Amino acid sequence: MQKKLLLFAGGLLTGLVAPTVLKSKCARKAAVAVTAKSMQLRDDTRSAVESIKEEAQDIYAEAKQQRQADAK
Repeated sequence: MQKKLLLFAGGLLTGLVAPTVLKSKCARKAAVAVTAKSMQLRDDTRSAVESIKEEAQDIYAEAKQQRQADAK
């Protein structure tokens, strides 16, 4: 029971303090920076996955050609 009360109090405190903290210029600047880095990471990951996909498709095409040449 005491643990639930502490968790409730912590959640309530967080709910009251969070809006104030997020309105500060420092917190907003940090949030914007973290979001920008996350977006860059997402873009870099997509680019890497696309490169890997293209390489795999090239390998598959070459293997298919080799298989057809070996069959003749």
